[in-house]
Amino acid sequence: MIKEQHATNVDLGGLLSVLGKHLYSTPLVAVRELIQNAHDSITRRRIECPDWQETGKLQLDGDKLNGVLRITDNGSGLSEHEIHAFLATVGAGYTRTLRTQSDALIGMFGLGFLSAFVVAEQVTVITTSYQEPARTWRYQSSNGESYTVEPVPNDGVIGTCIELKLRPAHRYLASASSLERLLGHYCALLPEPVYCGEVRINEITPPWRQAEGNVVEHPLQQRKRSLAFAARFEQQFEPICTIPVKTSTSDVRGILWIQDGATYSSSDNRNLKVFVRGMLLDDDARDLLPRWAGFVGGVIESQDLTPTASREDLQRDAHYGCAQADLLDSLVKGLAEIAASQPAAWRRILNRHNEALMAAALCNDDLFDLLLDAVRIPTSRGDLSLSELQGHGPIHVSLGDSGGFEDMVCRAMHIPVVKGERYAVHSFLRRWAQQRGGKLIEIGTEKGNRQLFAEAELSEMHSEWLKQHLGNGELLVPARFMPAHLPLVVVPDRDAELKERLESDESDQRIAHSALQLVRQFTSNINGEIKARLYINLENPAIASLLDAYREQGETAGCLHALTLLRSMKIVMMAGDTSKLPAAEGLTGALRDLSQLVQVLTRSAATPD
Repeated sequence: MIKEQHATNVDLGGLLSVLGKHLYSTPLVAVRELIQNAHDSITRRRIECPDWQETGKLQLDGDKLNGVLRITDNGSGLSEHEIHAFLATVGAGYTRTLRTQSDALIGMFGLGFLSAFVVAEQVTVITTSYQEPARTWRYQSSNGESYTVEPVPNDGVIGTCIELKLRPAHRYLASASSLERLLGHYCALLPEPVYCGEVRINEITPPWRQAEGNVVEHPLQQRKRSLAFAARFEQQFEPICTIPVKTSTSDVRGILWIQDGATYSSSDNRNLKVFVRGMLLDDDARDLLPRWAGFVGGVIESQDLTPTASREDLQRDAHYGCAQADLLDSLVKGLAEIAASQPAAWRRILNRHNEALMAAALCNDDLFDLLLDAVRIPTSRGDLSLSELQGHGPIHVSLGDSGGFEDMVCRAMHIPVVKGERYAVHSFLRRWAQQRGGKLIEIGTEKGNRQLFAEAELSEMHSEWLKQHLGNGELLVPARFMPAHLPLVVVPDRDAELKERLESDESDQRIAHSALQLVRQFTSNINGEIKARLYINLENPAIASLLDAYREQGETAGCLHALTLLRSMKIVMMAGDTSKLPAAEGLTGALRDLSQLVQVLTRSAATPD
């Protein structure tokens, strides 16, 4: 049987509906595409007519009353042949043939003109080609599927005017205010002048283009100019300072800035706008920035980044990866430069983004080195630097909510306790300990408890007696620890608490299944049966007197009174509100008074009435 070749049929009406009505997310993009075509027309005229020295111009005028929008340019214009071959042929664009001669051309796919039918019920194009300046043509279509072309009187002006008879839903595009907002959004960096009525839209010169010229500016003047540019594009926060984008693997140019708004653990205020050949392509390209940079905004420009067909997003290709790497490198080196040369700005950055920077440091070695002694660590004695913390010896980290037993222990020991439950704090200090050999005591974990409380021997009879009167389901552990005036400590098992939280039904609802399965593999090795440990300090004089009295006299009234006092102290400690306890110095005195009282009671038990 002979195979036959068949041509694929195209439903032109359906194709135009998909391309014209469903390719773009918003009708505003349709107008942007027409402006882009006008810009490329001016670029083409410069390429093909080297002697043409006029200033290029794009003019937009709206007639809201009649629902008409006109886009006029003094570019190359179109001949009759080019109208049929390019304007009226889907996917055919003359721009592609010129791309080898100029990187200033924006169009790529030959689809932009179709966008006119997204917003217009009738499209009229009047054009005069520089190749035939004495002939002017009018193209007209109501749906893009059929059209007419006819000669019209010639006025000698080379260029093109596109007239859109707007659909009722899109007539607002003809108002001056809507046009100015739209043009200011998309066309701010176009090199050719863009006008809305008499108003020039794109007068601002980006700082990187200024730097590429021969103009020499004082560094302070450069910073001022860059901050003004950043403020023009940052809609949520005041920029603190700017960072120039310096590239090694991509062609990206631009600036980044640090936002003034405070960030927290889940804040993601990344704000990056991408201009490709001067036209805004993506106003939310946050994924080009590192995920930890939730306090960074920026504007970049590129010739190499590849747009998708709708020109509203970027293709994730090799150019995209190179741009990501260069932005990361620029940001890290820029922060280091600010720390070295702009101390006031650096202090503001640390004040606004301390926790976010700690998390960022975990993602980048250079940033970790920069921030190691710059960030402030939250502790029971306020925010301290790492060097200030090291002045107290090993760094003690609480993994539970503040106000628990950790505060009691560390206040009694006259040392600060780090609030490890705060975002990124625990991970930051763990990395410091691993890389720099620092000593970190994680209170509440099995390893941390062994470091704090040296287990000691006590007879089973005495242990059971203390457990009977002081215990409440905890595992009683005889130990020796400092300070000696602290008789006992109740230590919740933080690992067991984590296991319980992660295995609860609530976690199944709040945490992604894949992430939950991963962490549950870790917690499966945790013995969650022991919820807390009661450490009895055998170094404490009150405990020693109590045990001596019990050995000699048994369970006397004095011993029971002493146990009642110790039990009351334990209840206060377990309440978790150390704000009701005395300050560190007063706490020490109170514990010593308690020890003395217990000793008196136990001695009185051995004295006959």
